[in-house]
Amino acid sequence: MEWGPVSQRIWDMKYRFRDPAGADDGDLEGTWRRVAKALAAIERDPDLWAERFYSALSGFKFLPAGRVIAGAGTGRSVTLFNCFVMGTIADDMSGIFESLREAALTMQQGGGIGHDFSTLRPHGAPVKGVGADASGPLSFMDVWDAMCRTIMSAGSRRGAMMATLRCDHPDIEAFVDAKRDPTRLRMFNVSVLVTDAFMKAVKEDGDWDLVFGGRVFRTIRARGLWERIMRATYEYAEPGVIFIDRINRRNNLHYCETIQATNPCGEQPLPLYGACLLGSINLGALVAEPFTPGAHLDLDALERLVPLAVRMLDNVVDVSRFPLPQQEREAKAKRRIGLGVTGLADALIFCGVRYGSPEAVRLTRDWMGAVQRLSYLASADIAAEKGSFPLYDRARFLAGETIRGLPEEVRAAIGRYGIRNALLNSIAPTGTISLLADNVSSGIEPVFAFSHVRHVLQPDGSKREENVEDHALRVWRTLRGNEAPPSEAFVDAQTLEPAAHLAMQAAAQEFVDSSISKTINLPRDISFEAFKDVYEQAYALGCKGCTTYRPNDVTGAVLEVKSAETRSAVAPVAALVPAARESGVVYIAQPLDRPGDLPGRTYKIKWPGSDHAIYITINDIVQDGRRRPFEIFINSKNMEHYAWTVALTRMISAVFRRGGDVSFVVEELKAVFDPRGGQWMEGRYVPSLLAAIGGVIERHLIEIGFLAGDGPRLSDAVDAKMRLAAAQRDPAGGGAASAMGQCPNCGAAALSHQEGCDVCLNCGYSRCG
Repeated sequence: MEWGPVSQRIWDMKYRFRDPAGADDGDLEGTWRRVAKALAAIERDPDLWAERFYSALSGFKFLPAGRVIAGAGTGRSVTLFNCFVMGTIADDMSGIFESLREAALTMQQGGGIGHDFSTLRPHGAPVKGVGADASGPLSFMDVWDAMCRTIMSAGSRRGAMMATLRCDHPDIEAFVDAKRDPTRLRMFNVSVLVTDAFMKAVKEDGDWDLVFGGRVFRTIRARGLWERIMRATYEYAEPGVIFIDRINRRNNLHYCETIQATNPCGEQPLPLYGACLLGSINLGALVAEPFTPGAHLDLDALERLVPLAVRMLDNVVDVSRFPLPQQEREAKAKRRIGLGVTGLADALIFCGVRYGSPEAVRLTRDWMGAVQRLSYLASADIAAEKGSFPLYDRARFLAGETIRGLPEEVRAAIGRYGIRNALLNSIAPTGTISLLADNVSSGIEPVFAFSHVRHVLQPDGSKREENVEDHALRVWRTLRGNEAPPSEAFVDAQTLEPAAHLAMQAAAQEFVDSSISKTINLPRDISFEAFKDVYEQAYALGCKGCTTYRPNDVTGAVLEVKSAETRSAVAPVAALVPAARESGVVYIAQPLDRPGDLPGRTYKIKWPGSDHAIYITINDIVQDGRRRPFEIFINSKNMEHYAWTVALTRMISAVFRRGGDVSFVVEELKAVFDPRGGQWMEGRYVPSLLAAIGGVIERHLIEIGFLAGDGPRLSDAVDAKMRLAAAQRDPAGGGAASAMGQCPNCGAAALSHQEGCDVCLNCGYSRCG
């Protein structure tokens, strides 16, 4: 397979292992050898299996998920699992923040997370024992969102989260509308857990009770709530819809688990602490004689490849690290994997078949049926050798709805040998690994565009454009030169009708025991009624969920199609590859040079408890007709702050000079909490001096027009938490007590500033003595 420059850069930046001592994957073959050796290490004959695994990886025939490619065999303390669904969030403050801690630890090791927030009482519900009202699940989602922004997920990759809420939760309407605010819950994908009963009520235009803890809070019209969900999704692409009863009914493990959430992209509905392990068969690499009348998928090659892929993923369960012991226990008790496909659209193009056509549906059913059959047979063979998953119950497993639909040959093998993996098939979005494989089409998606611009987030927060061509088009040009490709087969997401997407998703879902990550791209001018029909058809066709994207003013797009005139102005790919390299360091963006004179402003803040004011100067530069921050200075007579203020100003100035979207600096600073307690400033609780500085930077960015509106804010939940803490220190609402901090000696909220020094009124601690 030809390997383009963009794919090579993806490999070099994301998947190539570099040891601090200087050793690295010398080339792509070195990467495949490293991964194959790591996954074969637990076999009785590691060398034999390492060679077999390498044969599956070479030529991009089998693509493990990016976590596996980047982490296997490196010795790094990262998980090889993509994502996790976390445990139940207990409906009390201790349980909530324990769940937050678990989520942070999971994301720190590179795992995305899914959470069901339906267990939290609704906004306004009484909280017994403290005489207060609950702030509701959305307020705590804000806390999760702030946590996610501060944690880098396994290197330069930001964390990903999914939040679900049941369609009968009293706060469902607020949940549906939450992302109308373009600054809120940006780190979350959100989906509504839709039940069969709700869909029946929608169809019959019946009433719908919103319930929590056995109490009916309100009764609304089911169709009105459905319209609200559809309108929100129509206008800003979220929330998604998960048909949760169908997922649980068709779950192979229906007898020992209940599912209430999915991984961030939705292809893996998982139980509490469930782990998402993915890999994809590249159908585009298995088509023989492309663009000829004899083009076909090499089923013999598929039959050799699938058992190796299943075995490799099964071995990941044993060689991977896990952020939490609960996740390891869950993964090893059920050994769930998610083997899927990618390159489906390219494979159809190679065979001259139009995506979404009856012939494409037939081939999809044949190909996916073969992958499912071979996966289950391979898992039964491994069970005969190594044993079934620990929670395997032969009678109840074989009674499952999905298992009953398998070929008799497969059910007989399971009955005879058992099965190694509780669930085997899932179709992931495969965005980056498909780009690695010379930009084959992703998952079961159609080709987005045969030539498109990809917006790539850089470590400095900026975005860069890359012009990328689809693999099928590159192969056509290699074989046919400048001959025009056949328009019947070369169709993309911009020209397909919604029915084509739905037909393909439904065809694949029949042979997938987990679920599918698929986005139905819709035109901006689609009518609202036609838009709603997409979701209703998805339910009628047996899909487990539905996600659409219609261009809108709230969300952006990773991919966009540009006109021919615009494309001609895009820098060639070679020019986009970082070239400056010194001592093994690749410089992603060079800092801006400082002009002799810069406009700026100086701000004064007086932090309660400090004898001296702090002066913050921010200077700006005009770039492309827009004023943007360039450098910052922080000065104070209080020498206690000298070292960290100098360090802070140098670091923030360095970020400013790299360019790009630097608004994240505000978010990071405002999320910092002082364990000794914050202070009240201008009628608002500020959790730390750093947060106050972040507020000044935010104010300046708004004033110069770099940030629109009010800019990013501390979440309501965090603000409420701080206010509650202050109120607990001073139940009467008095002035002096509310400014007290937490004593570092005894922990009491009794630290008072007296005579220029912090003194604890509880234990007598004095910072000065």
